[in-house]
Amino acid sequence: MRIRVFYHDRCFDGASSASLFSRFYRERIRENVEFQFTGLVHRAGALFDENQFDGDENAIVDFKYSASPKITWWFDHHQSAFLTPADAEHFETETSSKKFYDPDFKSCTKFLATIAETRFGFDVSAVAELVEWADTIDGALYQDAQTAVEMKQPAMKLTMVIESAQDEGYVPTIIPHLAYEPLEQVIELPFVAERIPKLMERHWKSIEILRSRAQSEDGTVFFDVTDQELEGYNKFIPYYLHPECTYSVGLSKSSFRTKVSVGSNPWTTTPENKMVNLAKICERYGGGGHARVGAISFPPGDHTRALEASKVIVAELRAAQRAATI
Repeated sequence: MRIRVFYHDRCFDGASSASLFSRFYRERIRENVEFQFTGLVHRAGALFDENQFDGDENAIVDFKYSASPKITWWFDHHQSAFLTPADAEHFETETSSKKFYDPDFKSCTKFLATIAETRFGFDVSAVAELVEWADTIDGALYQDAQTAVEMKQPAMKLTMVIESAQDEGYVPTIIPHLAYEPLEQVIELPFVAERIPKLMERHWKSIEILRSRAQSEDGTVFFDVTDQELEGYNKFIPYYLHPECTYSVGLSKSSFRTKVSVGSNPWTTTPENKMVNLAKICERYGGGGHARVGAISFPPGDHTRALEASKVIVAELRAAQRAATI
């Protein structure tokens, strides 16, 4: 039997969710199965290709909802989980006991682990390290910006490797190890270890690029690095460089999109009730995410529209921050 698992690609939580799902499935649902892992990315246009839903069962983890009858399992925690109101209605009327959603969880990995334990009797003790780090990374639960940027922990190095992967077949080679081996051993796998030195060099260079590009004003940092190969840069660098800021808006580019990243400083002193819901801002442009972090994808050649959207968002966030300090 073949299970195809679709996961949020270039994302530590996405890869961890896929790995945890495979272990849970083998231990609590069916043992003798073959897993195939397929990464999904947010891009302009259609997110799903129905022809890829070719498993005997198909699962989606840490990604938007699909109303396709071919999808058997679904786990997500993003506020912007539904592409359309019709998708949300479909989920609400869905009679399946294998599709789960809760935007109150910081990470899909922890959400999946919780459901697997409470609904299916899965023993989560063996995956405690993975769950803890996925929650820390996806929920930005670091002690400070230095911890988030200096990349000393194995999980941080793995995040860097996963987020920078350009070849679509690479992350699926890591996924089978995540829920079964200590992360310290995973980064020592030859095909992982060989990438780390060059990526660390790129990471330190990216800090200097953002240092020269970032414009901090009224509690919001803005930068445009679309002329650099910086897709997958560490999202906490703006707060490392500008601890005074509350929000950051950044433009970056890859082969398949021009991306507007909109984030908030996990260590801001701005009261929670005065924070702007970033998912709702991104949804206006077809993007989404969480209340504290979101993104928008434009076609790779559409820098003009992406820049225009960024300027509008930056102005809105700076105005909100000025109002919050009155």
